[in-house]
Amino acid sequence: QVQLVESGGGLVQPGGSLRLSCTASGITFSGYTMTWFRQAPGQGREFVANIRRDGGSTNYANAVKGRFTISRNNAKKTVYLQMNSLQPEDTAVYYCNAPGVWGQGTQVTVSS
Repeated sequence: QVQLVESGGGLVQPGGSLRLSCTASGITFSGYTMTWFRQAPGQGREFVANIRRDGGSTNYANAVKGRFTISRNNAKKTVYLQMNSLQPEDTAVYYCNAPGVWGQGTQVTVSS
């Protein structure tokens, strides 16, 4: 069974940090570019960051560049999103994606 499971979301104050994790099963994880998306209330799903299958190349949305870092551990079949200097506009459900596969999402709320 192909599955992506996100974790690490929660409530954090502005300026704080969170680290999201997404663990895969049922796929050859090391063969895929992995991507994080997010969806804020009342808005569409938007690209956040992705990382090539060997971890050698990453891309970021302008809104998160310099604050978020994507990484992966192929041995653990896990992709991470380190989020620093969080702001209220980062509040969203964060989703992990492999081509054709979505996780269930994890809620991130940034509020004082």
